[in-house]
Amino acid sequence: MKTLFSGAREPVNSATHFFGAVLSVVGTVLLVFSALRGETPRSLLIAGLVFGLSLTALYCASSLYHYVHCSAPALLRLRKLDHAMIYVLIAGTYTPLLLAFSEGREGFYLTLGIWAVALCGIAMKVVWMGAPRWLSTVLYIAMGWAIVLDPAAILRMPSGCLWLIALGGLCYTLGAVIYAFKKPNLFQRFGFHELFHVFVLLGSLLHFLAVYLFIIR
Repeated sequence: MKTLFSGAREPVNSATHFFGAVLSVVGTVLLVFSALRGETPRSLLIAGLVFGLSLTALYCASSLYHYVHCSAPALLRLRKLDHAMIYVLIAGTYTPLLLAFSEGREGFYLTLGIWAVALCGIAMKVVWMGAPRWLSTVLYIAMGWAIVLDPAAILRMPSGCLWLIALGGLCYTLGAVIYAFKKPNLFQRFGFHELFHVFVLLGSLLHFLAVYLFIIR
């Protein structure tokens, strides 16, 4: 692994999210097979697949962006893709949660709404990549905690699921704050950006466990 990423532009960042990409592929397969083996409704099977693919897309885009050495225009396009996938993952995570725990068609409409916001965020990244770092951070956090707008869905969640979702959200939030303030820088080759990546991995793992243990199985 060390040899594989020794030539990367940002070795630690590329390696950690390559690891996340591999886990995401394995997790997606696990979600689909578990849903097919059990009595999971088709809508939740599809929602679980969307979640798994959004995880895979984010980690593949991030690992690639932090790995390659290329021209400035090409690197900018990869950076836009990397940042846009954050919105995709947020919406992808909401998809199984809202469809599983929101009442009736409300979950469907809320899912459409969160994807609409995600598309707006993606469009902003495409046309205004130079937006202030704090603005992107606020949007990420606001989208991530939008579940509080549907308290009934929160009350329907099993306590274990709710804890996993809350702790995962906390990991993402701490990571976003670290990214926004560019602190702390722990070691020479492990600064705020690398720490941010670790918190993203932890948040993803906790949310995957919530979906796998309480929605798909």
